[in-house]
Amino acid sequence: MASCNTMLTTFEPDRIIQPIYTGGDVALDGEARLLATCLGEEAVLTDLESGRTLARLEGDGEVLTALAITPSASHLILCSRSLSMRIYSLQPSHHDLPTLAPTLLRTLKPHATPVITIAIDSTGTLLGTGSADGVVKVWDIRGGFVTHTLRGHNGVISALHFFESTATETTGEKTSKQKKKHRNDVGSEVDNMAGIIHGDTATARFRLASGSEDGKIRIWDLSKRKSIATLDSHVSVVRSFDFSASLDILVSASRDKTAIIWDAQSWAIKRVIPVIEVVESVGFVGNAAFVFTGGEFGRLRIWDSATGREITEEQPKGGEGDEIQLVLHNPRTDFLLSVHADQSLLFHSTSTLSGTSPSSKIEALPLIRRISGTHDEIIDLAFVTPERSLLALATNSESVRLVTLAVQDAEASPVPSGTYFGADVALLRGHEDIIICLAVDWSGCWLATGAKDNTARLWRIDHARGSYEHYATYTGHAESLGAIALAQQPSSSKPSISDPLENPPRFLLTGSQDKTVKRWNVGKPSKTDAKSGTQPLSRATYTRKAHDKDINAISVSYDNALFASASQDRTVKIWSVEDGEVQGILRGHRRGVWSLMFAPKDTPAISGDSTGPASTRHGVVLTGGGDKTVKIWSLTDYSCLRTLEGHTNSVLKVLWMPLRPSEDTTRRPVQIASAGGDGLVKIWDANTGEPACTLDNHTDRIWALAVDPSTNTLVSGGGDSVVTFWKDTTAHTMAATAAASTARVEQEQQLLNYMHAGSYREAIVLALTLHHPARLLSLFQGVVDRSPPEEGSLSGVKAVDEVLMQLSDEQLLELLRRLRDWNTNARTAVVVQRILNVIVRGYPSERLVGLRGRGWREVVDGLRAYTERHYKRMVELMDESYLVEYTLRQMEEVALVDGENGLGEIATVS
Repeated sequence: MASCNTMLTTFEPDRIIQPIYTGGDVALDGEARLLATCLGEEAVLTDLESGRTLARLEGDGEVLTALAITPSASHLILCSRSLSMRIYSLQPSHHDLPTLAPTLLRTLKPHATPVITIAIDSTGTLLGTGSADGVVKVWDIRGGFVTHTLRGHNGVISALHFFESTATETTGEKTSKQKKKHRNDVGSEVDNMAGIIHGDTATARFRLASGSEDGKIRIWDLSKRKSIATLDSHVSVVRSFDFSASLDILVSASRDKTAIIWDAQSWAIKRVIPVIEVVESVGFVGNAAFVFTGGEFGRLRIWDSATGREITEEQPKGGEGDEIQLVLHNPRTDFLLSVHADQSLLFHSTSTLSGTSPSSKIEALPLIRRISGTHDEIIDLAFVTPERSLLALATNSESVRLVTLAVQDAEASPVPSGTYFGADVALLRGHEDIIICLAVDWSGCWLATGAKDNTARLWRIDHARGSYEHYATYTGHAESLGAIALAQQPSSSKPSISDPLENPPRFLLTGSQDKTVKRWNVGKPSKTDAKSGTQPLSRATYTRKAHDKDINAISVSYDNALFASASQDRTVKIWSVEDGEVQGILRGHRRGVWSLMFAPKDTPAISGDSTGPASTRHGVVLTGGGDKTVKIWSLTDYSCLRTLEGHTNSVLKVLWMPLRPSEDTTRRPVQIASAGGDGLVKIWDANTGEPACTLDNHTDRIWALAVDPSTNTLVSGGGDSVVTFWKDTTAHTMAATAAASTARVEQEQQLLNYMHAGSYREAIVLALTLHHPARLLSLFQGVVDRSPPEEGSLSGVKAVDEVLMQLSDEQLLELLRRLRDWNTNARTAVVVQRILNVIVRGYPSERLVGLRGRGWREVVDGLRAYTERHYKRMVELMDESYLVEYTLRQMEEVALVDGENGLGEIATVS
């Protein structure tokens, strides 16, 4: 939401990239179009084709421990640490946008301890829950009751899986006719599930496999309601199951670094697969010809189910955060979805397995799509590509994520295309520690990164060809990099302008916690280096001891002549790019300076706090610091032109808003943007120092801020893992305001015309609509003062009576609010009481009582209080009038007696 002043500068959140997964269970529906994920205590439902969030289910205050969705996407089950299990019905909403409307059907307490794992059968009828108390329960999803309580495990239930065995054993004796009927039975699977609930022997083939932390596996016959096999070959926690109906085999995986294939008839071991890594997920793929495993090393490996031999080539071990926690597979699709510890979801194509011989070797399954469940804390971001169609994110990790900003309508496909807004495009790997800063050159084709591994890297971004290559590494700093910048202007040669992909920026600047700045010349690789793949030479042109504390930011002027460095030592230094000599020092911040930026070319003159417009010929610098202020500096005399105050926490990022073209009808002044630790983005008028707009959509500090010069779209990212795209709606707001102002003037003139013509109906309705209490009171005053009043009228004019008795509920309530306000003044109380009399007599009591819930009580209380006061005053006046009348009568009698006595005396004298 944006709160703005009279300058009519407005921004609104246009699009938001926010987390959908922060760890825990992940589930797919039967068609692999609906993704259900855990987001702390909430659950999120996402359309894999469009990337839209279809529903967000609020939690109960505790983190979710398990989640599942039925194959038909009709129900969603959530379990949390609060020991509750909630069952939701999922139905499409009636809004224009494709969303779901989850309805909570029931809340249950399934176990005495938190539910650890849950599973749903293929029909979506039965739900299995396993808890830390070692008990397995089977539930009827639609009925919400327990059908089975299975005891036997001694530890935490770690895995569950429903399957249908081809075993023919049954309980009880059967006649030959019953056996024939059983063999020819083609009833629905839902009926079979109902048979399980009622103990029908025709459903004896339905099984449930459960595994626990003690390594034991139990196979439960749901018809007999007992364990028919106990498998104890694993020596550690059992993590996953899968069953192949075609081969009648079950595969299990454990943290003992093995996967075991079991014969479902005899429950003997058919094959042991030595995975040699902790396995978290296992399953069949390729009509059970192959087995996939995923585990601690982050590698998705494929094995021949017949021989137990790995057919994928050797893969390097993944780093921290690459561990696979879950792999989902739907037989209807040709991809595997792996869920990793860094909350990323990777889609791997299984199409390469078709026609693969078990004796052959294949490369690792190709990665076809990536979804970032959360971007963690966003430290920096930048637009890349010439069209600004990608956004680079530094997300508190060793890699840079590139997400697309192109808006495309995804077409239905068995493999999710992932071309929607905010979808992950690429991951730039190479740094060995967290990336702190990003910089983009003038063309958007070159991206520079600085990290805590004391190195800077340059990347070549060729989005049209899908190429995102590492170009060079710059090593030389003794401590972590905190600032980086690239040349902001191409060289004078035509190839540099026409073909920026083949002409990297001329130089790179870096600042570090070692308190030095370095300039690196970026050269082209020689023909020999290009053929051999050798990186171009990366040697610092110069190194300067710049500050007394950490360097937080570096900015290059638009003409590449100067650069500025900002430090925690509360100073900003201006340097010559060519020789690295200090040109000036900016002092004035009371705390460390976090961000700075040179003004763009052709920036108009900016007035200072106490002086007139200052020349910008030598340049202007914008800074933001830990003292909660933004400062504008003139490079003519290195003085502070203006200090902007308004943030309640450190200002972490500042930038200049793009200068508007001369034909821009908004005619806005020079504006700047700042983001702070208070979670706010502020737009400022550089000349007045007043905030033009405040943008609020974050719940944590905002580290990153960028602007698209072509659309004036602001992008902010911070510690809440949210990226907000702020659309500039100033022109639209100004046009709407002007249109509304014009319409209001026309309506006010129309109101005067109605009042002059005596059109009471139109005048009263329009006055209520325009919220003109003064005009409405004047109209009622004229009606009440009308002399003589029309016969039979309560207000004085019959037309007014008719209008007052035909108002809508909203108009009636608005009129009563006005009467309440006027009733507080004794001079207008007479008018109020006359109009109120019309309303009370004209409307039935049921109609007036029906206004409750919309402020009716407050209105009635206000009217009653002042009406009683006016009545009391009238009574007192009447009482006083009696005294006056009595006094006057007594005075008349005294005067009469005195008159009579005077006449008598006069007669006697005469």
